[in-house]
Amino acid sequence: MKLLEGKVAIITGGTRGIGFEIVRTFLENGAKVALCGSRQETADKAAAKLREENPEWEIEAIAPDLSDPASVKEAFTAVKDKWGRIDVLGNNAGISARDSLYEYDPEDFKRLMDLNVNSVFYGIQAVAPIMKEQGGGSIINTSSMVGRYGQPRGCAYPTSKFAVNGLTLSLARELAPDGIRVNAVSPGVTHTDMVDNLPESVIQPLIASIPLGRMGTPKDIANAYLFLASDMSSYISGQILGVDGLSRP
Repeated sequence: MKLLEGKVAIITGGTRGIGFEIVRTFLENGAKVALCGSRQETADKAAAKLREENPEWEIEAIAPDLSDPASVKEAFTAVKDKWGRIDVLGNNAGISARDSLYEYDPEDFKRLMDLNVNSVFYGIQAVAPIMKEQGGGSIINTSSMVGRYGQPRGCAYPTSKFAVNGLTLSLARELAPDGIRVNAVSPGVTHTDMVDNLPESVIQPLIASIPLGRMGTPKDIANAYLFLASDMSSYISGQILGVDGLSRP
């Protein structure tokens, strides 16, 4: 059974890692997907790779400036015009940093907040009227376990994820009367390029701290996205779903 048959989804940060696996999982489950990248070239390359896996998958590669609400609205409206609706928005784009407070450049702090928080707001504001008009939809935001517990360095990243959690909880209440569900997925330590490049001396203590005994995979996160995007979660909103093996920082 394909859980997203006939649905249209937009996934930001969809060119690699967790986002790419979300896009692939949605396509496998029958969705049409607009894959967002930071540049059109990288978005096109990711979409081409997926088409090689299955030429029948319906994929649109887009690269709006996520820090510009007008650019986001224009790109997302074009997706609606192409496929007639938008059922799912996955706000997955984001960046991380580990700078000490004493060394943090305020412009770098602002840049991280623009992508990790403001773009989530812009995306939701662009799709909410479309979802309301069609009778509902599902919005899923990527949070992080550090959005609950903080972290010892790089205060901007957990701050941004606390904000994403606040948006999720508040907009779930505001948009519920319009049939729009808003949830977040909160990954723990996950196999991505950034983590996989760490030395074994760092990785092994991380694994040892996880009660389930392993790091997460992008597929683990994508499956959580799939559940929240599908009608199986039709009575679930305002939840921050931890996918972390019970990790604690």
